[in-house]
Amino acid sequence: MYQASEKRYEEMKYTRCGRSGLFLPQVSLGLWHNFGTNTDFANMQAMCHTAFDHGITHFDLANNYGPIPGAAEENFGKILDAGLRAYRDEMVISTKAGYDMWPGPYGDWGSKKYLVASLDQSLKRMGLDYVDIYYHHRPDPGTPLEETVRALDGIVKAGKALYVGISNYNKKQTIEAAAMFKELGTPFIINQRSYNMFNRDIEKDGLKDYAAANGIGIITFSPLAQGLLTDRYLHGIPEDSRVKTDGRFLNESSISEEALKKVSALNELAKERGQTLAQMALSWILRDGDITSVLIGASKPSQILDNIGIIHSTAFTDEERAKIDEILMW
Repeated sequence: MYQASEKRYEEMKYTRCGRSGLFLPQVSLGLWHNFGTNTDFANMQAMCHTAFDHGITHFDLANNYGPIPGAAEENFGKILDAGLRAYRDEMVISTKAGYDMWPGPYGDWGSKKYLVASLDQSLKRMGLDYVDIYYHHRPDPGTPLEETVRALDGIVKAGKALYVGISNYNKKQTIEAAAMFKELGTPFIINQRSYNMFNRDIEKDGLKDYAAANGIGIITFSPLAQGLLTDRYLHGIPEDSRVKTDGRFLNESSISEEALKKVSALNELAKERGQTLAQMALSWILRDGDITSVLIGASKPSQILDNIGIIHSTAFTDEERAKIDEILMW
């Protein structure tokens, strides 16, 4: 039976999520990849145990994470049953709904029917009475935002989620949703967005500054640009890489000569900082304190241990910041 390390809180740093009372670890574990039916269960379990043993208390899921959709939640439920459930009150567990999940008109987007039904399914798969954060996974152009907001508010009032969040909402959409949540008194605390050195959309549309000024947390996914911001592709594309085996989120056309030139220069700067490129890329996201937590993905426990080391190296000199910006503009 699993027993958590007694030293699990000695190194990790925790950040208050917006103006809420909830703290998130600076590094959180996302179960988007490598927790489906095509992955070894013992490895999944080892990754979750490694994460928790080193202070990663936040585990992020979604209804459709797999393959197959729902498999990540089901596997996480099994991991909880195998010993981790004893630490439920020390954990922040989040899930989402908003993408295609089941056939027909009620298994997608942002209607009240879909959001309520999906969470009931998610709770059953994980064996939980509630999740800590429930997200709407993407804006729905066909459903009134008020319906989506009221559905999330009702879910909190029903005791099935403690807090609510939104994901993939831009600044304008976030402002509109925040105003509705405030009127209802809903504990809306966080927006989950893609953010990395190559994707700075939350800076360009002002969301990052707006969230920091208005007490809304931001947690970021794809911090390594699906693996491009590592040294993995500097000398060619490995046959066992995600580019070769999947290709949906990172393909060969993304690994252009121009992109590799930037990656190579960033890699040299990382070496000067005493970090790997992946570590520097994660550190850069947390550089100014405006981001609550960075969501990492992993395929083995050693990657988690490597990523956790960034919590001691999130500061950048003015010269380093300027150099990174210069490289990214090439």
